Amino acid sequence: MKKYFIAGILVWVPIAITVWVITWGLGLIDQIYGSVMGALITVLPGQFSGDLKHFREIPGLGILIVIAVITFTGLLAISFAGQWWLKVWDRFVTRIPIVRSIYSSVKQVSSTIFSGNGQAFRKALLIRYPHAESWVIAFQTGNTAEEIEQKLGGEYVNVFLPTTPNPTSGFFMIVPRANVIELDMSVEEALKHIVSMGSVPPKASAIPTQNQVNHLN
Repeated sequence: MKKYFIAGILVWVPIAITVWVITWGLGLIDQIYGSVMGALITVLPGQFSGDLKHFREIPGLGILIVIAVITFTGLLAISFAGQWWLKVWDRFVTRIPIVRSIYSSVKQVSSTIFSGNGQAFRKALLIRYPHAESWVIAFQTGNTAEEIEQKLGGEYVNVFLPTTPNPTSGFFMIVPRANVIELDMSVEEALKHIVSMGSVPPKASAIPTQNQVNHLN
C-alpha cells in the first residue's frame, strides 16, 4: 500500500502544481481586468455602469482582453511609431525620482531575461561551492562589469547559484572564469537536475574530467 500511495503521489503532485500555477496566473490576469473595469465603473457616468458590470461578470472575458491588450501593445512596440512613444515614455518615467530607480531596474532585468539577445541563463556551469572540494551547478547571467574586472585584475563571469528544490532563490556570485567549467547539458536539463536534488539525471554527461579538475587546481 505504501508503494502504491507513493506512486500515486508522483502522478498527482506534478499535475496539481501545474494546475495551481496556471490557475494563479489566470487569476492574476483576471484581477487586473477586474481592477480596470472597477475603475471605469467609478469614473464613467452611471448609464454605462450597468453594461460594464455585465461585461465584468462574463467568465474568462477578462483573461482574453488582457492577453489581447498585451499582444496589441507588443505589436505597436515593434513599429516605428511605437518605438518613438516608448522613448518618450522612458524619458518621462526616468525623471520621477523614486519611480525611475524601480522602473529602470525592472526593465533591465526583464529585457535581459525575456529578450532573445540576452545572456541570462544561457549556460549551465560547474563552480566550486561552498569549499574547494565540492561542486555545484550554476548559470551564467552575463559578463562582469569592466570596472570590477579592472579592480580584481582578471577575467570573471557573473553566475547565479540557485537553491534546491526552489530554484527561484539563490546567490549572485562573481567567479573567475578560470574556475568555471561549462557544461554540455541545456539550461532546462540543469534546472531539472537541481529541482530534483540530483535524482533526475541530465541527458548529457557533465562530470568534469580529471584533466579539467587538475587544471583548476
